[in-house]
Amino acid sequence: MTGSQEPRSSFSGRTTWGRTFRTPLRDFLRTETGSAAVLLAAALAALAWANIAPSSYEAFWRTPLGVSAGNTALSQDLRGWVNSGLMTFYFFVVGLEARREFDMGELRERRRAALPVLAGVGGMVVPVGIYLAVNAGLPSAYGWGAAMSTDTAFALGMLALVGSRFPDRLRVFILTVTVVDDIVALAVIVTVYSGDVVPVPILVALGAFALVLLVRALGVHRGPVYVLLGVVAWVALFESGVDPLVVGLAMGLLTYAYPAARTDLERASGLFRLFREQPTPELERSVRAGLAAAISPNERLQRLYHPWTSYVVVPLFALCNAGIEIDGALLGRALTSPITLGVLFAYLLGKPAGIAGTAWLVTRLSGGRLRPPVGWAAVLGGGAIAGIGFTVSLLVATIAFHGTRLEEAKIGVLGAAVCASALTWVLSRATALFPPPLRIRALLGTAESIVDLSAPVDSRRDHVRGPCEAPVTMVEYGDFECPYCGQAEPVVRDLLAGFGDVRYVWRHLPLNDVHPRAQLAAEAAEAAAAQDAFWPMHDLLLERQNDLRPPDLLRYAEELGLDAERFHRDLLEHTGAARVAEDVESADLSGVSGTPTFFLNGRRHHGAYDIETLSSAVRLARAMATIRS
Repeated sequence: MTGSQEPRSSFSGRTTWGRTFRTPLRDFLRTETGSAAVLLAAALAALAWANIAPSSYEAFWRTPLGVSAGNTALSQDLRGWVNSGLMTFYFFVVGLEARREFDMGELRERRRAALPVLAGVGGMVVPVGIYLAVNAGLPSAYGWGAAMSTDTAFALGMLALVGSRFPDRLRVFILTVTVVDDIVALAVIVTVYSGDVVPVPILVALGAFALVLLVRALGVHRGPVYVLLGVVAWVALFESGVDPLVVGLAMGLLTYAYPAARTDLERASGLFRLFREQPTPELERSVRAGLAAAISPNERLQRLYHPWTSYVVVPLFALCNAGIEIDGALLGRALTSPITLGVLFAYLLGKPAGIAGTAWLVTRLSGGRLRPPVGWAAVLGGGAIAGIGFTVSLLVATIAFHGTRLEEAKIGVLGAAVCASALTWVLSRATALFPPPLRIRALLGTAESIVDLSAPVDSRRDHVRGPCEAPVTMVEYGDFECPYCGQAEPVVRDLLAGFGDVRYVWRHLPLNDVHPRAQLAAEAAEAAAAQDAFWPMHDLLLERQNDLRPPDLLRYAEELGLDAERFHRDLLEHTGAARVAEDVESADLSGVSGTPTFFLNGRRHHGAYDIETLSSAVRLARAMATIRS
């Protein structure tokens, strides 16, 4: 079934077209990175406000605000509503992303979860140890929780600014580590820094959470039901003295994440066709419900809440907590304050030592079976940028400290953010000075990637273009009637012309619900393959996507000089249908629901597939293959 090794000199031309795939992870990283500028602006605004008009700053955030319903009343100042109310949505998004990582991300292979989980824990234990060592025997030791957690948004944003030379996988690794970080930090807030606990409201909260589990088990998908139960649990925990932030995290962790299934997409397409034929309000509601059902609730809720938490909630939190009146006396105290120095050294030294040291220890103890997904220089750089502990650190500091101690803690947090960013920049620049082979290994590492492609390439069965022993194999799941596949074809040709060591594989995924002629076109390609002409037929079908009727297919067979009678008979008997079905099954097993979808050395390519993006992905795959060879 392998195609002949065609000369690549015939490939010519360029395309400026590119289409970007939006994925939950990329949206998450893009939002976190973009919001870092807003967060930084909010922190600077808080500092300016607190130093220009300190009395108005404190007076505003101490404004009381109450909510009452019947005999129940909740009252706290504006800062309290931001810290325990709005931040619940922040931890809800953290829970959503943690669940997505366990269902679809780097942690879906539970064996791989051990290293980032332990690195996240180590990245908290070591900083806490440093803080406690500096504050040993002092009352300020109680504030150790302010020296353990990383601000995901701020860290990822600054990493894009000062660590752009590090590989993209480092951002995913740091995101995984900080998810663990946030979960542990919230557990510490709830268990260590909550006030006196009242048992009855806790029982009410547990009952509300039990109802959440029950309605989820019954398959209830009504959002207001979960909102109501979540509010009940939040109010009950607030009244009990336990920090109610845990409600957001718990609700997020319960929300499933899964890729859009092809059957759900086909059902949605059918509903849309019915609406197109008869646009009634009833069918409009059915179409909306069908489209919503095709996307996991986790992804829908992240799209809804993540921009709000990143661009509104967290910056608002910074605005109401980062303000501190800085003068010579405060800076003088901070230089010798155990709180300031403890927080600063914990983040600047403890975070990189804890994350990189734990990752190294796990790698050694596992005999190399568990490795970080990037090189050790990148791991160290990620540990350094994790020293930005802004949001949760300030949250714990406002609970644990008051007065001058709180001011000293804030100086430590702000100083650690600046120093951690500078250290990351230094590490990035130093790594760039390494010789190329050493630099590649230091940045990319030697860990085996997660293989997303369920059915490995078999040169005896698959349709292959390019050298069989190439270090990079690109697999495309395509549909001959899909316009995007037609636009991607010249990109693939340019890629193969520019790289002589890429093996290209085409697998069929006819989207019959939207492309009625795609199935027969795929069978026509298989009928041509039976006469050793798969690739010429493949090229013709993508070139003439608007003409895929049976007479057109027969004409193409004649143009290619095939045995037209045999070709016609194969089409009538659907000889190639079983072969196409095998490709479709492998696509389903690999989580592919749309076309074109590319895999590079078994790893799914997420992102644009213009020539620049795919060339960069091929170079990365080739570098990784070279390291492992």
